[in-house]
Amino acid sequence: MSASAAPVRTLVLGGARSGKSAFAENLLADADTVRYLATAVLDPADADFAARIAGHRDRRPAHWTTVENADPATVLTTAAPATLLDDIGTWLTARLDARAAWDAPRGTVAPDCDALVAAVASYRQRLVIVSPEVGMGVIPATRSGRLFRDEIGTLNQHLARVCDEAFLIVAGLPVRLK
Repeated sequence: MSASAAPVRTLVLGGARSGKSAFAENLLADADTVRYLATAVLDPADADFAARIAGHRDRRPAHWTTVENADPATVLTTAAPATLLDDIGTWLTARLDARAAWDAPRGTVAPDCDALVAAVASYRQRLVIVSPEVGMGVIPATRSGRLFRDEIGTLNQHLARVCDEAFLIVAGLPVRLK
């Protein structure tokens, strides 16, 4: 990417409640049309998670189009003026569930991750991706925790490689990585 070219693909990383989603939304605040790709699956029995989803919905501008529970790799085959994909962690969790991979050998979700990275690499419209950075804490005590941490860490590396820019959000403050 040349110094004067506008970024096309941006990866926004951060921990829980770091402000990563709000930062990502702000990157597209001036866009006339935004397709919001929401990966969270609403569980009506989980009031806390439902409240988080509602907070994200309430924060979005009314003119944004929302695509919920989507397979991002498939959705990204269709161009939109600007797309916000939020978030890779919930998508990865759903893929681990769908493939019954929590106790399977590592790499079971690699085909899904590879398809997503390829879709991002070939996407030429404005794209902002939100993903959790979970590798800065203690080593999880459970196999499933370690599996998620390792899989998201690898996926984040691959996404960062194909994105034009990347930010780490810490305490609401962006740090440019690329």
